[in-house]
Amino acid sequence: MTDHWRESGLATLTGRADGPALKPPHPTVPVARRCASQMRAVGGGELIADPAVLLTERAAFRGHTRNGRISVGGTCRLMRAVDGWVAVSCARPSDADLVAAVTGAPAETSPWETLETWCSTRKAEEIVARTGLLGLAASRLGERAPTRLDERALTSPLPDPRMDGRDLTGSLVVDFSALWAGPLCAHLLQLAGAAVVKVETPTRPDGARRGHRGFYDLLHAGQRSVVLDPERSSELRDLQSLVRRADVVIEASRPRALARWGLDADSAAGSGTIWVSITAYGRACDRVGFGDDVAAAAGLVAWDPETREPVFCGDAIADPLTGLYAAHQAMSALARRRGALLDIAMVDVARWAASPSWRSQAKPVENAPGLPAPRTAPGIASESGEDTEVVLSELGIRQCS
Repeated sequence: MTDHWRESGLATLTGRADGPALKPPHPTVPVARRCASQMRAVGGGELIADPAVLLTERAAFRGHTRNGRISVGGTCRLMRAVDGWVAVSCARPSDADLVAAVTGAPAETSPWETLETWCSTRKAEEIVARTGLLGLAASRLGERAPTRLDERALTSPLPDPRMDGRDLTGSLVVDFSALWAGPLCAHLLQLAGAAVVKVETPTRPDGARRGHRGFYDLLHAGQRSVVLDPERSSELRDLQSLVRRADVVIEASRPRALARWGLDADSAAGSGTIWVSITAYGRACDRVGFGDDVAAAAGLVAWDPETREPVFCGDAIADPLTGLYAAHQAMSALARRRGALLDIAMVDVARWAASPSWRSQAKPVENAPGLPAPRTAPGIASESGEDTEVVLSELGIRQCS
């Protein structure tokens, strides 16, 4: 049997910084390959040869490695509660202020030390509830909830769009998402032949632009960048027109955020648009989450055999898994040419990958392989808003000035 974890280099990202690499206890690589193998069969473009590289690519660009109860990217930590473990993320510049508001500690103190102390005297359920009220991302390790993900969608063959003379080439994807999962979905659809327009607002640029430029270029090169201000009536109309022309819309916002701009997912789906909504816990849940804390919620972690403590498994693993799954579902809907609202919760994808029937023990790995080399970006991503006028003109939305 092939050691998928060894091929992918995931062991390098699993375990303590001062301990051995650990064999990840979950079949994340087979899950990724299952999604990609079906997409490759109907893609019409050049999908990547092995999707396992997607799971470790960001860490490879950044030169990161395993770090135990501190996430690979450093923005999330596993902490003891009175009755178990919680994962808390401080991924945004404003999160330090939220920590102070949650704990009542002075803002100038270390947010991590403050959280460690605060969590150690409280039950996990209280921690999740309190942080959730103020918009800080936190989860209880292995939260119990059934997955809503339809696994049959990944075992049934995708429809072949060539059967009726149609393929994915030229489909217009409008991507409102940011960071990793949504942009990865858009990137994979782009590789399958779709044209991608990335949309940002002046006050909410993609936070990934502040990260590693090579990784950002990899996911966004060849896409066009549009910036529109929905607070201005003329630009709001442009935004609405752009969405109406899209074959696929990808977003990772709370439903009310886009609804106030007159963008309704149900109406768009009813008109034939494929609306991909990626959230941490589903559209009906107002809870914030990122790849590491969501993976912990799903139980997608490893347990160190020496310390008997949980450690992160991979780098924000819920993000790339969700991006792959979302692209699979979007491609399936595109091939059928039916409008659909795809409500994709990261926690559901992570729970599927962490299914008890697939789980094994995390064991030390001797001579663990390093991370596979990341793919090379095919070019440089557009600067924010660089293509606004050209895109709107080509689509007949606005005359070039």
